[in-house]
Amino acid sequence: MRAQREVHLDEGDPALRVHVGDRFNLHDVTARFPLGVMTVVTGVSGACKSALVLDSLVPALEARAEGRPLPAHVQDLDEGGIRRVVTVDATPIGRNARSTPATYSGVFDPIRRLFAATPEARERGWRTGHFSYNTAAGRCPTCQGLGELSLDLQYLPDVPMRCPDCDGKRYNPGTLDVTWEGRTIADGLGLEVSRAAEVFAGEQAIARVLQSLVDVGLGYLRLGEPTPSLSGGEAQRLRLATELRRGQRHQLFVFDEPSIGLHPRDIHTLLGVFDRLLDAGATIIVIEHDTDMIANADHVIDIGPGAGDEGGHVIATGTVEEIRADADSVIGRWL
Repeated sequence: MRAQREVHLDEGDPALRVHVGDRFNLHDVTARFPLGVMTVVTGVSGACKSALVLDSLVPALEARAEGRPLPAHVQDLDEGGIRRVVTVDATPIGRNARSTPATYSGVFDPIRRLFAATPEARERGWRTGHFSYNTAAGRCPTCQGLGELSLDLQYLPDVPMRCPDCDGKRYNPGTLDVTWEGRTIADGLGLEVSRAAEVFAGEQAIARVLQSLVDVGLGYLRLGEPTPSLSGGEAQRLRLATELRRGQRHQLFVFDEPSIGLHPRDIHTLLGVFDRLLDAGATIIVIEHDTDMIANADHVIDIGPGAGDEGGHVIATGTVEEIRADADSVIGRWL
C-alpha cells in the first residue's frame, strides 16, 4: 500500500469541479476532484465513468485552455488552476519499426550528436543526420533502415525476416565504421536501457532521459526495439517517462484503466510513478476497476449504482476508509 495523501475538499478549498447537464446517462451531475492527489473514479462497466471524465471533464478543460466554448453538455467548470491535461492510455506507440524507445523518449538525438562529434565522423564531414537510420546517407539500402524485410507469402500474412545485408543493424557498413568508446551506433541501439544508463552515465543529456525510463520500470527494454511490439502497460509507462522530465504544477494526468494487463509488481511501479508526479505538483485522475489500485487512492468517486439507466449518479465520495464505511457505495464492500 502507498501512503495516502491528505485530501482537502471543504467548501472554499480549491478543487477541480465539473457540472454535466445531459450526457448519455449523466443528468445534472456535479463532481469535484481534489487537487494534488490521486482520485480514482470507480463503478461497474457502463456506469458512465468515461462519460464523466473522458467525454466531459477532459474536453471541457481543453476547451477552456484554448479559449473555446465549453462542450454543450458541460454546463459549468471550475478548472482549479489546471492549465494542461495529459491523457495517458495503453494504445500502441508508433506504426512500424522506425519508432523505438530511443526515438520516442528523445534520447536518440543526443546519442547521435555524440557519434557525430567523434574524430572519425568529423574527418568525414558527417553530421548528426548521418547517424539516423531514416536517412539515405546512413541507413542500410536493402532494408531502408528498418532492420528487417517483409517476406510476401501468397494467401498468408507477410512474415518479417532479419535483413540479410545489415543483419538487423539498420545501418550501412560505412556508418558502422564510426565508433564511440568502442561501440557503433547500432551497438548503442542494442543496449538495454539499464545498461545504456551505465554506458552513457557521463553524458548528462543522455543519462537524464535514460534514468526516467529506468524509474518507470523499463530498464529491460532495448533502445532500438520497435515500440509497436510493446505491451499496453509498457507503452503507457514510456509515455509517462517523457512527462517525468517536466515540471508538473497545474497539470492534470488522466489514466483510463492503467492496471489492465499489468503484473502486481508493475502496478506497484506505476503507483511509484504516480507519487513522483504528485510530488512534482500534478493532479491525477484514474478510471479503474482493479480493487488493488482503488485501495491505493487518496480519494474515490463511486459512480453508479448500476449500468445504463441505473448508472450515472455520484453515489459515494471520500477516502478509501470513508468509501468502505459508506452503505451507498458499491465498490466499498469489495475494498
